[in-house]
Amino acid sequence: EFKDLKKDVKIGDKLELDQFEVGDKIAITGISKGKGFAGVIKRHGFSRGPESHGSDHHRATGSIGGAYPQRVIKGSKMPGRMGAENVTIGGLNIIQIDKDMNILAIGGAAPGANGSIVKIKGNDE
Repeated sequence: EFKDLKKDVKIGDKLELDQFEVGDKIAITGISKGKGFAGVIKRHGFSRGPESHGSDHHRATGSIGGAYPQRVIKGSKMPGRMGAENVTIGGLNIIQIDKDMNILAIGGAAPGANGSIVKIKGNDE
């Protein structure tokens, strides 16, 4: 997405790295790595229960609702599928541009697995 693009772009046109300069701030959007079905400790950072004295709730959720309102509140943090979501990381800097190899070197982490498709856009600050 280029709001101040210097030339008219049509569908199917190839964009070069001329739009970026070293030191520009950008935002990267991609699909994060999928973690599968995860418990509350991994997914939400809950603390674990006691390990000794006969406890059998080492990595369990704990209480999920009291006597009132006599139901589990919607949106409660529970075990479930983790990852594989759209994630945007902003404020990343362009460190180096190699126009011959068509490579953009970015400082920081990009969301997703190696080789996954990401969207790069200028960070409007």
